[in-house]
Amino acid sequence: MIVTAAEMKDAEERAFHDGITATELMKVAGKGVAHSIQQFFPEPSVLIVFCGKGKNGGDALIAASLLEQVGWKVFLRLAAPTEELSELTKSQLGRLKNARMLENVKTLQSFPGRLILLDGLFGIGLSGPPRGVSAEMTREMNELRRECGGFTVAVDLPSGLDAISGEVFDPCVRADLTVTLGAVKSGLVTDAATDVVGRLVTVPLPGISFTEGDEACVTSAQMLRKFLSVRDFDSYKGTYGRIGILAGSKGYLGAARLSSAAAVRAGGGLVTLYAPKNSYELLASTCIPEVMVHPVNSLVESLADHNDVLALGPGLGRKHDQELREIVKKSRIPCVVDADALNAVSTDVSMLSTCAGERLLTPHPGEMERLSPKSGRSRRVWARDFVERYPVTLLLKGSRTIVAQAKSPIVFNNTGNPGMGSGGMGDVLTGVCAALMGGGHSARVAGMLGAWLCGRAAEIAIFKGCDSQESLAATSVIMNLGLSARSLRAGDF
Repeated sequence: MIVTAAEMKDAEERAFHDGITATELMKVAGKGVAHSIQQFFPEPSVLIVFCGKGKNGGDALIAASLLEQVGWKVFLRLAAPTEELSELTKSQLGRLKNARMLENVKTLQSFPGRLILLDGLFGIGLSGPPRGVSAEMTREMNELRRECGGFTVAVDLPSGLDAISGEVFDPCVRADLTVTLGAVKSGLVTDAATDVVGRLVTVPLPGISFTEGDEACVTSAQMLRKFLSVRDFDSYKGTYGRIGILAGSKGYLGAARLSSAAAVRAGGGLVTLYAPKNSYELLASTCIPEVMVHPVNSLVESLADHNDVLALGPGLGRKHDQELREIVKKSRIPCVVDADALNAVSTDVSMLSTCAGERLLTPHPGEMERLSPKSGRSRRVWARDFVERYPVTLLLKGSRTIVAQAKSPIVFNNTGNPGMGSGGMGDVLTGVCAALMGGGHSARVAGMLGAWLCGRAAEIAIFKGCDSQESLAATSVIMNLGLSARSLRAGDF
């Protein structure tokens, strides 16, 4: 559920009425922030805490004390003299044993390790841009992030972001990770907020419940892991689906190789790549051995085989438009429709009204624009309007991928990072979603799971592997899908 600031405050008041104390909530919040940071940085690093007067600062101080206990080096930047801090926040200062107070970050000549910046300046009570010392500290955080490679973590929401409207004030903290408390606030998932919110994690709080709110939601491991069930011991390859992939043409073989390999690594039982004859020999010799490459004179031939799902489009080019439209319209089995299959559909979008089977469309914004011009709408409204018009499931890719289906709540994906802005990532997602649908998941569940798993694999490749945002490639995502699935089952986020 997504809530407004007022709904969050009402929920807190009900919790207090029921006997939950503000100190209890603060301890849970601080522990959640510390745990989230350690998911990205398991080894002790350097933490600079930017602490405001209110409870947001107290949450940050508890997180810092827990990290200090396991070897982190902590520095403090207070936005006000100690005597001006709220009593609850002031009481948390004593938790820190070795933290060094900083009057100015420029007094630090170097940082022995990775630099983490913890934004504890403002929470949901902010009603305008930070001012005075808080504004200076906001700019300091952004400068350290930009010039020293600092990784910024915001407590509840980035300071300078309106919790309700998502308006980005000047200045505003640019977070890489936002750990929101109790529930996602409405301002965090607006289009304007995405670039300052970064990765979004929700920490549940004891006694906090909501009688009303936006039914849309943000994914989490706790929400999705029930869909990734443990395999039965007596299962076999036929149990996990026959996945047919129609991809690749001369000059665009990489898309076929990536989507088929991703389908294998995401658990597809039997993966068949249907290759146009002019690309068959090259694909047969370069695809991973687990993929069966089958030459076809016409893509429509795939309809005669006994597959459980078809993935259509990556790297096919436009000369197959008519065949692709026929398959999208006539196939009785589920289809993942991507890339050139979307381009083919865009010439006659009305055909989506009468498809013979379940369809998952996975456009990036440019492909979506060809299907349905945005015309000034928000991404959420754009997606919602499309699925209300056509009986399909839509996975609208982007920095905050959206999964939409008529009569179901909008879902925002929370994993991933800017390193995914490179070629082939969409091909991988297509293969993963196809494997999940072939294994029996609905298009909506496959879209949610697929987006989460690919995004988490990208995170693992960088934070637990040897990649950077610059070096991350689609093949790295494929190779980390196994660890991503483990992370999901463990409920890491």
